[in-house]
Amino acid sequence: MGARCSKLSVCWWPPHFKSPMLENGAAADDGSGVPVFAEYSLDELRVATDGFSPERIVSEHGEKAPNVVYRGTLFSTGRTVAIKRFGRSAWPDSRQFLEEARAVGQLRSVRLANLIGCCCENGERLLVAEFMPHETLAKHLFHWETKPLSWAMRVRAAFYVAQALEYCSTKGRALYHDLHAYRVLFDVDGNPRLSCFGLMKNSRDGKSYSTNLAFTPPEYLKTGRVIPESVVYSFGTILLDLLSGKHIPPSHALDLIRGKNYLVLMDSCLEGHVSSSDGTELIRLASRCLQYEARDRPNLKSVVSALGNLQKDSSAPSHALLGIQHDKENTETISLSAIGKVYARADLDEVHEILENDGYCEDERATFEVSFHSWTGQVSDSILVKKHGDSAFQSKDFATAVECYSRVCIRLSYVGSYGSNSLSCIYTLFSNC
Repeated sequence: MGARCSKLSVCWWPPHFKSPMLENGAAADDGSGVPVFAEYSLDELRVATDGFSPERIVSEHGEKAPNVVYRGTLFSTGRTVAIKRFGRSAWPDSRQFLEEARAVGQLRSVRLANLIGCCCENGERLLVAEFMPHETLAKHLFHWETKPLSWAMRVRAAFYVAQALEYCSTKGRALYHDLHAYRVLFDVDGNPRLSCFGLMKNSRDGKSYSTNLAFTPPEYLKTGRVIPESVVYSFGTILLDLLSGKHIPPSHALDLIRGKNYLVLMDSCLEGHVSSSDGTELIRLASRCLQYEARDRPNLKSVVSALGNLQKDSSAPSHALLGIQHDKENTETISLSAIGKVYARADLDEVHEILENDGYCEDERATFEVSFHSWTGQVSDSILVKKHGDSAFQSKDFATAVECYSRVCIRLSYVGSYGSNSLSCIYTLFSNC
C-alpha cells in the first residue's frame, strides 16, 4: 500500500495524498492500536473533509468559531478522524506548531483522544486526532434528550479524565489549556476520553481560557499564565458540572458548599441514585480543587486516588452506563467495499468486471462531463485523452488506459465516493502513475 508502481501498474494513492507515514513505510501503529504520528498533506485533509465542508463540522459554533473541528475520513486508510483547523492568525511560527504537535503526538493513552497527525502547509495549521463518535460530556450533561447521565458514569468520567491528566503530567505535559466539559469525549465503547487538543500550548489568536472569566483560575486572571495547579482548578469546575448537571460559576458553588446547601447544588435527576456519603465526598473534592490559593489545591495523584475510591459499578461496561447501543464493528475504520478490496489486490480484471456489471459505460454522459470539466477547466484536449482512456479500459486494454490517464495531468482537489455509473474512481487511480 502506497508504493510507487511502474507505468503499467496501478499507483493506488496519488502522490499528493500520501502521508510521510505511508511514504516511509512506517508501522501502522506503535502497539497501542493507534497510528503513529504523521504529517499529512493539505490535499489529503481537504479530501478527508470534502473540501472542509460545513456539513463535516462537529465543533461548537460551526464556521463562526476561530478554530473549527471537522469529522474526516482519511483517503489513504479509511480511518475516521477529527481534524482541527486553526484560524489563519493562529500559530504564526510554523516551527513552534510542528514542535508542539510532534511532542503531543508522542503521547499514547486509552484515556486520551490521541493526536495522530498534523499539517503545516500554505499558512494552514491543522491537527488530526482519533475521532470519538459519542459526543461530549457537556452534551450528555447539559443537553440530554432521553435520560440524564448516571451517577456511575459521572464518577467514571471524572476518574478517567483525572487519570488522563496525571498521565500527561508524568510525560512532561502538565499544562492543559481551557479544560472544560466540551473537552471530554466518548469513544466507540462509551469510554470517556480527554481531547488532546488542549495539550497544545497557547497560540497567538487563542487564549488559554476561552470560557467565561467566572470559570478561569484566579492566578490566570492575575498573571495571564497557566500553571499545573490551574489545571486542577479547571478540573474542579468539571466536578461541579458532574454534580449539578449545570455549568455553575465556582464562586456561587463554593458559597453553597460553605453554607452546606448540598441539595441545592446536586442535580435533581440524581435524587435517589447516589448515597449521601458519596455525594458529599465528591463535593468536598471539588471544593478542594477550587481553592483560591494554588498551593492549597490537591495534586493530580491524590485526586485520582480519591476518585478511585468513589467508583461504582466498575465492572459495568461504559456503553451500558452511557446508555448507548454497543456496535462491535469498529467505526473508526471504514470497512472496504467489494470494489475497495479489489483495488487493494490491484486486480484490474476484477475492477473491470465490477464496473461493467454496475453499468459504468453510462459514465460518458453529461454527469461525468460536468464534473470533469470543472476539474480541468474545460480543457477539451484533456477530455479527449481521458475519453480514449475510458474506451481502452472498457476494452480491457489496460496499458493504453494507464498511458492515457497518465497524460491527463491534474491535481485533484476532491475525490468523491464512486457512483454506480462512474469511471472517476479509475481515473483517480491512474491519473498520477
